Amino acid sequence: MSRQMVRPGGRSARVQASVHTAVRELEAEVGRDGLTVPLIAQRAGVTPSTIYRRWGDLSQLLSDVAVERLRPETTPQDHGGLESDLTAWAEQFLDEMASPAGRAYIRDALLGDPDGSNAYQCSAYAADQVDVILTRAAERGEDTPGVETVVDHIVAPLMYRILFRPAGLDAAHARGLVAELLEGHATET
Repeated sequence: MSRQMVRPGGRSARVQASVHTAVRELEAEVGRDGLTVPLIAQRAGVTPSTIYRRWGDLSQLLSDVAVERLRPETTPQDHGGLESDLTAWAEQFLDEMASPAGRAYIRDALLGDPDGSNAYQCSAYAADQVDVILTRAAERGEDTPGVETVVDHIVAPLMYRILFRPAGLDAAHARGLVAELLEGHATET
């Protein structure tokens, strides 16, 4: 079942909000393994069939909730230069995604994602944040790499390490990726 990327309004938005809230509350109370569609439906004030109709199953619901939780809440801070902006963002990205909650949200987002739309949305969040940083730098007259270059050299390696090789992963690693990218970009131009 394909879910819309644009969030609906009206009753549908209220149902989504109440179900998402119920998932977050119940997860805190009973743990992820204690979640069931009937329990979530009861807390949200909807019928289980409403959840099944909209999300298909529990894994797809948890995936949808995870994607919303992975959405950045603010735009990247402006530290006055490309290197400092990108470094601060990469460190924050790593800190949030490598946390136990972040890794759980990433796994949930991907587990209930049969068509890849949630993976794409999570990737778009990061690309949009990088685009803000690069646009600011370009407006300051700085030479910038492209969004996809940053994704390939910073976001992708961080995500791989977060998911598969988290041991020893720290802010210094994120700073190193930024430095390598910008040094390589400077020699290319």
